[in-house]
Amino acid sequence: MTGKSAWSSVLDVHDATVAYDRQPVLWDVDWTLSEPALVAIVGPNGAGKSTLLKAILGLVPLVTGEVRIFGEPIAEARHRVAYVPQRESVDWDFPATVLDVVLMGTYGRLGWFRRPGRTERQLALRCLEELGLQGLEHRQIGELSGGQQQRLFLARALAQQADMYLMDEPLAGVDAATERVVWNLLQQLRRQNRTIVVVHHDLRTVPEWFEQVVLLNTRIIASGPTQQVFTPENLQRTYGGRLVILEEAGRLLPGQRQP
Repeated sequence: MTGKSAWSSVLDVHDATVAYDRQPVLWDVDWTLSEPALVAIVGPNGAGKSTLLKAILGLVPLVTGEVRIFGEPIAEARHRVAYVPQRESVDWDFPATVLDVVLMGTYGRLGWFRRPGRTERQLALRCLEELGLQGLEHRQIGELSGGQQQRLFLARALAQQADMYLMDEPLAGVDAATERVVWNLLQQLRRQNRTIVVVHHDLRTVPEWFEQVVLLNTRIIASGPTQQVFTPENLQRTYGGRLVILEEAGRLLPGQRQP
């Protein structure tokens, strides 16, 4: 499969394999997202969920396969993609302020030789306000609470004004207020016809929140519209008998909710 005309989807992952120390973490992954959607990537610990995001971004090398975003390699489409990493992967002792971090989201559009100016600063401040961080712009990032830290990197991603957002567990370990802010942001981006791909750990909210789901355990077990894919049978194949989780998820599937 070569040539731009052969890749007409929002996202194409073709025959992708990633290995660490010769041990496959992702194996022969094929996934096509034909149009913008709000997508959950779901699977057990060690399933390769975070690695799949990094492979799409080109942050880890592929042993085999290739990825196209909007029909282009990531090197050409990178300015159209924003990434929210896991909070634990960030060095919070780094001497940067809240505003510094959000301004980083504007660098891709500025290019190498321009510095953020008044327009970019105003954009960054609007993004901070949207995430409820107004008044904190001069704080060192390590002084923020866990929920504020999560919102900070969402604000940076928002400042990128991207067409695709890849988020690695943005709702993990956050308080209820931050959860509401994050969920409202996801809905807002989706209304703007953006593509949002979220590594997600809470099976209970998948049927309610996400249009599509990818069930992953080294390989893709199933992918597609949530109502079709998020079934007890597919969850059993994905999680391999973790019955407490599966029974709880089954009760929350559309048409199977308990009073």
